[in-house]
Amino acid sequence: MAAEIITDTQSTADPVDAVFALHRGGKMEIRATVPVRDADDLSLAYTPGVARVCTAIAERPELVDDYTWKSNTVAVVTDGTAVLGLGDIGPEASLPVMEGKAILFKQFGGVDAVPIALACTGVDEIVETVVRLAPSFGGVNLEDISAPRCFEIEKRLQERLSIPVFHDDQHGTAIVTTAALWNAAKVTGRQVGDLRAVISGAGAAGIAIAKMLLAAGIGDVAVCDRRGVVHQDREDLTDVKAEIAALTNRAGLRGSLAEALNGADVFIGVSGGTVPEEVVATMAPGCFVFAMANPTPEIHPEVAHRYAAVVATGRSDFPNQINNVLAFPGIFAGALSVRAGRITEGMKLAAAKALAGVVADELTPQKVIPSPFDERVAPAVTRAVAEAARAEGVARA
Repeated sequence: MAAEIITDTQSTADPVDAVFALHRGGKMEIRATVPVRDADDLSLAYTPGVARVCTAIAERPELVDDYTWKSNTVAVVTDGTAVLGLGDIGPEASLPVMEGKAILFKQFGGVDAVPIALACTGVDEIVETVVRLAPSFGGVNLEDISAPRCFEIEKRLQERLSIPVFHDDQHGTAIVTTAALWNAAKVTGRQVGDLRAVISGAGAAGIAIAKMLLAAGIGDVAVCDRRGVVHQDREDLTDVKAEIAALTNRAGLRGSLAEALNGADVFIGVSGGTVPEEVVATMAPGCFVFAMANPTPEIHPEVAHRYAAVVATGRSDFPNQINNVLAFPGIFAGALSVRAGRITEGMKLAAAKALAGVVADELTPQKVIPSPFDERVAPAVTRAVAEAARAEGVARA
């Protein structure tokens, strides 16, 4: 995921440190949206008046969306096994990140979100727990759950629930990356269908990016893990990697990441590590480098600019930040606004197109993606996702 950048791993809480000062007491709270000033207010908000609303929902369950917070509230669920930059740190330690995610939902999408850190890591346990929590929420945002379990968890939850389930580490990253790639091609006068991309990282983000680039019409894409190119002749592939091997690498590449990058038009890094400058130099002239590892990009922008026409990172202190906050608030706002039962591939592509379109008339190599603080972003993504949901028949309002 590229939504939060965690750079300070100091283990001792320092009350003078601005970061610890900001986090003291947590970063969010619950507030009432109606007054309770006297007995009349109390009788409407709680007993006896609330019983009438409960009875109505019992008779017509769909009314829960009209008369509770459900229609605009998302559960942000993690088990703390793949927290950005920190890895498997457990549920308690992951909670500050989940709180951060929740306030971004509210700030950028107007969506209420509740951080839920689970003290379990088994696929069955997580699925059953979320299913039991689901009646309280209009959607589920899965966060920082390690691969390959994250794929199975998302799949099984969406099969069992009639509300959107969205693993942001996968799809949010893929949506923003695809939008940036479309605009990088446009600003350099190229066609996406003519590009060959190489993705470093075969985890949640890498797999999702590969699938979305294929849907967006990329000429070819190869995915690399620690052993090199993921291809169909490898005997060590998980089911997820075997699936992506069958869909990608039309060029039939074998060998290492360095070998795959020779002549490649696009590098997309979602794995960490370092790509040597001499390897970057073998890429095609006018290439694109999206080095998104945090806090240290796989290829430093200063090095990338020596060879690449467009450079993007996951960091806020360089141009073209690939940041998930550009996607997930608007995606959920759009899906919730029409009470969509799921988030489809078409809705994800619509989000990417809308995001790319925000800066379509302002493109430069240093601006192929909007700023997270561009106020046009969330409304554009929200509209596009809602329209796509209606077009695909998953909207219920």
